[in-house]
Amino acid sequence: MIARSNLLKQKAHQMLRYRAWYTTGSAALMLALVMGTLVNGLTAFFVAIEAAEGWGRSEIAAINSFGLLGIAAGSVVMGFVSDRLGIRPICLIAVTVMGACLLLTAYAHAPWQLYVIFFLAGALSGGALFAPIFATVGNWFPTSAGLAIGIAAAGQAVGQGGVPFLSAYLMERFGWRGAMIALGTAVLVTLLPLAAFMRDAPAPAFGSGAAYVPPIRSTVAVPILSVAVFLCCSCMAVPLMHLMPLIQGLCIPATDAGGVMLAMLLAAIAGRIAYGKLCDMIGPLSSWAVASALQTAGVLAFTQFVSFRGFLIFSIVYGFAYAGVMTSVLVSARALTPPARRGALMGIILAFAWIGHAFGGYQGAAIFDLTGSYTTAFAIGSAAGLLNLALVMTLLVLSHRGRLPATAEVLT
Repeated sequence: MIARSNLLKQKAHQMLRYRAWYTTGSAALMLALVMGTLVNGLTAFFVAIEAAEGWGRSEIAAINSFGLLGIAAGSVVMGFVSDRLGIRPICLIAVTVMGACLLLTAYAHAPWQLYVIFFLAGALSGGALFAPIFATVGNWFPTSAGLAIGIAAAGQAVGQGGVPFLSAYLMERFGWRGAMIALGTAVLVTLLPLAAFMRDAPAPAFGSGAAYVPPIRSTVAVPILSVAVFLCCSCMAVPLMHLMPLIQGLCIPATDAGGVMLAMLLAAIAGRIAYGKLCDMIGPLSSWAVASALQTAGVLAFTQFVSFRGFLIFSIVYGFAYAGVMTSVLVSARALTPPARRGALMGIILAFAWIGHAFGGYQGAAIFDLTGSYTTAFAIGSAAGLLNLALVMTLLVLSHRGRLPATAEVLT
């Protein structure tokens, strides 16, 4: 009887492990298509929409910015709602809305229509999905949450490189409207079955996290984190949104420019996983500081290249170097918020991250329209990165007094 009982327990444990990795893999794919489209998928469409519709670069960039502002608004609201609904309804809502909005985009004929569509996609898809799905992934792993979150975040990196690359080829064949229809169809067909099988972690997987006390009071940590992620994402958004048009401005074809983005974000796949492990080894704030320093230097360096080969080689280096920013931000936010209010507080923090993305992407286009060059825009992004790094170092000093653990075990 004892042997039979042990065998049943072993099988149950194996099933839970399978479910945990299924959740992580499904999260990675959903983040790839949903967040890859919303965060910087529009970068491939700048030149095509400008040529077809005659809209200004800043008008087109505002489409992306409204999507990111939608994510910010959705993150705050859905941080509370997800605790009541559970992860499966949230994923089903997010996937359905994203696919429907992409299909609607193909029939829009004025910028304001696209602003409304992308804001709704951001609020009810990206905003609904982002914080809850990372929280769910972390909850499935009693230890090494950083690594699991890094793997899920790597999926987003795949999408941020893959969606622009795929879109460039789709536009050559079907035009920008046809490409939107193809993307919307792919989201619905691919992600709805995955969303239907998503599950929340069972209660035992949460461990003793409720007893965890953050090393910095949330009244201090949350405001600093919010400003830091705003600046960090303002820096990150400039190359994510404007690297392709920067390269195309040097008479390099769109498909080659898309290849540079793909190479950068393929390198980021390995980087996000590596930084997830680094969070578990040296602590999330230290990992964030390393990634931020490399990102800040790399953003400014992009303006020094003039050849496809130069962009391609550097994009691989930059992709791995900056990749850990979002992974480290997520794990740091979990480490510095109390479990009882983690969903709501992480929603607020991540709202500032997406507002920063919106600002960084828009300022890049606005400065380009004013100067005809991306040099100043990339320099402003790098300056925001420096200010972010100063705040991360401040958090490191404060957390040292509270003895922030180097591992991510406290995050579950």
